[in-house]
Amino acid sequence: MQIVTPELGLIFWQLVIFGIVLLLLRAFAWKPILSSLKERESSIEGALRMADQAKLEMQELKAGNEKLLAEARMERDRILKEATDVSNQLIEQAKNKATEEGSRMILQAREAIQNEKNMALAEVKNTAAKLSIDIAERILRRELADQPAQQQLVDSYLKEVKLN
Repeated sequence: MQIVTPELGLIFWQLVIFGIVLLLLRAFAWKPILSSLKERESSIEGALRMADQAKLEMQELKAGNEKLLAEARMERDRILKEATDVSNQLIEQAKNKATEEGSRMILQAREAIQNEKNMALAEVKNTAAKLSIDIAERILRRELADQPAQQQLVDSYLKEVKLN
C-alpha cells in the first residue's frame, strides 16, 4: 500500500471550496440553526422556570393544606373538648338533681314515718286511756255497789291524803 500525497493545487482548491461552503453555510444555514437552537434553549429555560414556579406553587398549596388540616384538627379537638365538658356538666347536674330528689324523698318518707308513728302512739294512748277508764269504771261500779265497801274506799283515800 502506498500513501498518496496530494498536490498543492488540489489542497488549494479544497481550501477554496471549503471556504465557499463555509460562507454559504454561514450565510444560509448557521443563522437558522443558531436561531432554532436559541429558541429551543429559551423554550427549555421557560419550561424549567415554569416547572420551578409550579413546584413552588405546589409547595405553597401543600403548606396551605397542612395548615388547613392542622386548623381542622384543632377545631375538632376543641369541639370534642366542649362536647365532653357539656356532657360532664349534664351528668353532674343529673347526679346533683337525683341526689337532691333522693334526699327530698327520704326526708318526706321520714316525716311520713314519724307522722304515722305519732298517730299510732296517739291511737295506742287513746286506746289505753279508754281501756283504763272502762276498767276503772267497772271497778268503781263493783266497789261502790255495796255501802260498806264504799265507806272503806273513802277511808283509805283519806288516809292516803293525810300521809302525803
